[in-house]
Amino acid sequence: MPFDMTVYAATAITLIVIMDPPGQVPVFLSLVGRRSVEYRRKAAWQAPLVSLFVISLFAVGGRAILGYLHIGIPALQGAGGLLLLLVALQLLTGMGVSTAGQASDDVNVALVPLGTPLLAGPGAIAAVIVAVSESHGDVGAYIAIAAAILTAHVVVALALFYSTTLIRVLKIGGITLLAKIAGLLLAAIAVQLIATSVIGFAATA
Repeated sequence: MPFDMTVYAATAITLIVIMDPPGQVPVFLSLVGRRSVEYRRKAAWQAPLVSLFVISLFAVGGRAILGYLHIGIPALQGAGGLLLLLVALQLLTGMGVSTAGQASDDVNVALVPLGTPLLAGPGAIAAVIVAVSESHGDVGAYIAIAAAILTAHVVVALALFYSTTLIRVLKIGGITLLAKIAGLLLAAIAVQLIATSVIGFAATA
């Protein structure tokens, strides 16, 4: 089947809007700003790679995985919201912004919270599952969805990679301020996810 450009454009735009590359930059900088240059560069490509793996996994077998575990999208949203709320509280209290090198061996922020649930969050996962479900076995549409997923993650990787140059301008004081702002925004996102989860549970009750 021919490549479905309509499906590609719709899926790519949806994922980019949900993953919000510019919006991830403050959170990324607040989490890696005080760590080594090597760590920052590594995290800039690791986080999108982790997200790509998770979203691809759910694109291939999302419905089967959620069905087997008896998990609905509202539960996924609630779990993601709680996890983001914990990260937000750490950023707001200063616990999540450690000094350079401290806890770098213990916590890889590229995995959590950057890779998931910030990038590969409930919204992106649900969007991919819906897109695959609406393809109805069309090979061209499947290829378009795969290309769209890859495109979205390339955009995110570029945004994170080039954001590291801002650290030279922001310095330590700027990173600390950015962490507080990012924490507040993350807390709002977390509350919204939890609220959406509760509404989803109420609608299915």
